[in-house]
Amino acid sequence: MEDTRNLIDEYKGLSNEQIFDTLEAKRTPLEIAIENVEHDFNIGSIVRTANSFNVRTVHIIGKKKYNRRGAMCTDKYLEIVHHPTLEDFLNTQQGRELVAIENNTDRAKPLHDKKFIQNTTLIFGSENSGISPELLAQATDVRYIESFGSTRSVNVGAAAAIAMYEWTRQVIFQTEG
Repeated sequence: MEDTRNLIDEYKGLSNEQIFDTLEAKRTPLEIAIENVEHDFNIGSIVRTANSFNVRTVHIIGKKKYNRRGAMCTDKYLEIVHHPTLEDFLNTQQGRELVAIENNTDRAKPLHDKKFIQNTTLIFGSENSGISPELLAQATDVRYIESFGSTRSVNVGAAAAIAMYEWTRQVIFQTEG
């Protein structure tokens, strides 16, 4: 029977557990944190993108449920950890640089100027209210994605993809060269 899952050829025919184990052996050190994003599809989209970049862990802070349809079953291939409280999440982040992607604060600097380190956690929040002030206060660095059109920002799912790519470009591609 043909494997119709949205997988690259290397993983066709493997069980979900085999795919997880194969990816686990070569995970990147990048982690993602999502804090109370209102639109469930955005969380699923971020999870799907996190799988594409083979991130170590996706942390969901606050709301536990999300629309897994947006993840296109990729949530089966990476570790997703729910943290009911901010404290619970922060206890897992010792030795990591917490980089908030947020444009609604004076602390924010352009993403293109950021020099990423390996042990980074990218933080994303709600499109309406952004990252909570409590979590933003814990961030090591705050960055925004430059906008050149009339809208102030890109969708949070798109922002996550851009930031993950930039981390990958700097950390993974530079170390492979």
